[in-house]
Amino acid sequence: MCYAIGNSALGHVLVASSARGVASILIGDEPATVIEELQDSFPDAELRTVDNDPLVDRVVALIENPTMDIDLSLDIRGTAFQQKVWVALRAIPAGVTTTYAALADRVGDPKAVRAVVSACAANKLAVAIPCHRVLRTDGLLSGYRWGIQRKRALIDREVAPARMTA
Repeated sequence: MCYAIGNSALGHVLVASSARGVASILIGDEPATVIEELQDSFPDAELRTVDNDPLVDRVVALIENPTMDIDLSLDIRGTAFQQKVWVALRAIPAGVTTTYAALADRVGDPKAVRAVVSACAANKLAVAIPCHRVLRTDGLLSGYRWGIQRKRALIDREVAPARMTA
């Protein structure tokens, strides 16, 4: 698996890809932190750095302007349920938010709210699978793998104020 690190307004961005596509997009304060997270996520992968990877520029562009239509081939790894949640997340347009309960309903299992929360937390593809667009039922922000401040910043970049959908 190849990876490269770039900079964005939200911090350091690591983009890792396999032969099948982008497998991980991580955001952090320090390069060492995102590299460690990548190693932990793919412990059996042989990792090598790449200089000037154009994928990093595309991901940074998506962070800076989330309404851009950037097509990335993704190597999405997860359980069948996680993948179902992640497909539903990718269908949420920029500038629109939903709730964990509404997302559980959307994937056909309204009682699986906690499983939806877990699927969002397991997402390794920041911004490409926009779990930042999911809020608590009361409309407040809750956990985000890359920090609540980044979640707020991403939502604010997409639209202010964010529209709620059912």
